Order: sequence, then C-alpha cells, then structure tokens
Amino acid sequence: MNPNKVSRGNLRELTDLPNIGKAGAKDLNLLGILQPEQLIGKCPYEMYYALCLKTGVIHDSCVIDVFISITRFINGENPLPWWEYTQERKNYLSKGN
Repeated sequence: MNPNKVSRGNLRELTDLPNIGKAGAKDLNLLGILQPEQLIGKCPYEMYYALCLKTGVIHDSCVIDVFISITRFINGENPLPWWEYTQERKNYLSKGN
C-alpha cells in the first residue's frame, strides 16, 4: 500500500502495510508471515535471505528496502516509501554484513 494511505488503525491484512501489494504479501506468506503483527522483532535482512533460500532465486535487493520499511513501521516508525531505505541498505551491505 502507498505509505501516504497507511493507517495504523486499519492493519488487518499484509497489504495494509506500507509498500506491500499482492506480490509482497505472497512473499511474506512464503516466510510464514500471515498477519502484520508477525513482523514485530523480525530482521529485514534475515527475511530477505530466507526468501531467497525459500524460492531459490536471488531477489532484487530493493526487496530488503521494502522489508526494512515494514519492519520499522510495525515497530512504531512512520510509514515511508521503500526507497527511503536504499542508502541505509547499501551502507549496511558495504560493511560486509
């Protein structure tokens, strides 16, 4: 969902999360995440690597940005577009993480 349209009071489905549409919800389902609250305490990088292992595909690294956006949001931060996290991801990965 578009981050500008997200409402914490209406978090019932994964697609109610910022930056998550049907394809993103399907990816989360593959990780065993069926409800938004299941994201609490999740690591976006671990989620990404688990998704790659589960599907046998190396997904675009922007998926990490999306995962950062939703884990931050579910833990209380404001909803932001996924690309707001791109530089953070690049910095993190450049340190060999």
